Amino acid sequence: MLHMMKLAVGIRDLAHLAERQAARAVSDPPLRHQTRMFPRRAAEIVGKGSIYWVIAGVMLVRQRIVGIREEAYEDGTACAGLILDPRLVQVEARPTRPFQGWRYLTAEDAPPDLSASKSGRGAAAMPPALRKELATLGLL
Repeated sequence: MLHMMKLAVGIRDLAHLAERQAARAVSDPPLRHQTRMFPRRAAEIVGKGSIYWVIAGVMLVRQRIVGIREEAYEDGTACAGLILDPRLVQVEARPTRPFQGWRYLTAEDAPPDLSASKSGRGAAAMPPALRKELATLGLL
């Protein structure tokens, strides 16, 4: 199984991501994220992998990728459409350095879901902003 990680550019927090995606799912279904490069390892991702969102420098949440298809931006430029499960799954917060585009993320390197992690019981009850701040400080 293979995952992807991507910076959520312009997103302030988890609630903002959920709000933007909910609006996009209604205005232009299905819920998807368009990206310029088509993943060469798409077969290893679809149906099994997730996209891990990095929000303000911290990997906080993932979404299952249910499909990847060839699409085009409004100007006609080819791109890939990552079809996403609308459910956002919080993961153990992990500070992440900035990068461009997206990156592959192996299952071994992916942070565990909060519900599955040892620290998840207490961390899952924390507000996302507090988890992000503690992760940034290296305390979580």
